[in-house]
Amino acid sequence: MTNQKPTFSISEDWTVVVFGFLIIGLHLLGFKIQPPSFGWSDTSDLFIKVLTINNLTNIFALFLLVYVIAILASAALGKGISSVAKGFPIVYMLTVVALILAGNTFLKNWNLEAVIFSLSIGLAISNFFTVPLWLKNALSTELYVKIGLVLLGSSIIFGDILKAGSLGFIQALLVVVAVWYFAFWLCKKMGIDEELSIIISSAVSICGVSAAIASAGAIKGDAKKLSYVISVVLITAIPMIIFMPFIANMLGLSQAVSGAWLGGTIDTTGAVIASGSLIGEEALKISTIVKFSQNVLLGLAAFLISIYWTYTNNTTQTALESKPTLGIIWERFPKFVLGFIGASLLFSFVVSPQTVDLIKGDLKALQGLWFSLAFTSIGLETKFSDLFNNEGKKPLYAFLLAQLFNVFFTLIVAYLLFK
Repeated sequence: MTNQKPTFSISEDWTVVVFGFLIIGLHLLGFKIQPPSFGWSDTSDLFIKVLTINNLTNIFALFLLVYVIAILASAALGKGISSVAKGFPIVYMLTVVALILAGNTFLKNWNLEAVIFSLSIGLAISNFFTVPLWLKNALSTELYVKIGLVLLGSSIIFGDILKAGSLGFIQALLVVVAVWYFAFWLCKKMGIDEELSIIISSAVSICGVSAAIASAGAIKGDAKKLSYVISVVLITAIPMIIFMPFIANMLGLSQAVSGAWLGGTIDTTGAVIASGSLIGEEALKISTIVKFSQNVLLGLAAFLISIYWTYTNNTTQTALESKPTLGIIWERFPKFVLGFIGASLLFSFVVSPQTVDLIKGDLKALQGLWFSLAFTSIGLETKFSDLFNNEGKKPLYAFLLAQLFNVFFTLIVAYLLFK
């Protein structure tokens, strides 16, 4: 007789759902840690606002919270906790450096998000120094990313979309569907593998970094491919922030049309706000509405992508089977998506708006921290030769062409809806 694995076991996806909701539950019960401040403009400002005793205490308190969760989650997954206990403090300290760099006013104006600094610091260390094995064993990239994604669900409030109006949601739906399918078709035509095609398509069409992370999680994608796409998203956003408002004014577009155009094309929320504010108050409002409408579609998109991936990449079926069974679909379905959707439903329909307003900032800070921890880990595992190799040219060209299609298609839709 052959030994069979038990039918029920604690998977990584269920683990992140449990610990993601543990964090949410603690905040709902009033146990929360004051988010540290990372904003500063010059050297003197750095010591006045960031490197103070009070703020450093908050940074340490936050470390204790995520440290305990990282150790408990590793234990729940049956992994050795000694490496995590030794290595996680180093990952955290490197991540704090990244958060401080991202908090600089000048860099913020260029929309250089914390994850790009986390990735860069990790890459610099892994490419110029030898990362010890015990530190590599401490890295749990998927665990950190997925906890962040569960927390991200708490910021997707369906009521906000209803208040925002139907036009923003209609545009978001049209743009996401059309641009996603065009980008996916283009990637396949260019010979890009399906995994990377899905991550690129989601990043271009939905909401940049968060969409790339969610889609990669839904298909258990390669972290190196995810890093590549996120780097391209963040770098591409910079010229778009500068030139798109100028082009909108040159074309004589109204503030409403301009805002809808910016919100549907620029891939990160921070970049949308920065660009919309260059045009005017109405443009800023409309651009934010459209971008947030796209953000709301993230959970649905991750769900559909995971179902598609299960059907098209089922390696467990026999030759006589043409489609996977419901059992196989459930087995392969990424359960963290349920955590994301559950958090969104909880904060949309159960938790009072007053409580949401009270804790949403703290949860968003924690979400950003888990994402940054993940990308510090990715950097420490990756060589430049892996991240930017010769094969990276095709995905770059595909992303830029898909973004170009996004720009023209969204302009037409925005003009028809908001003129």
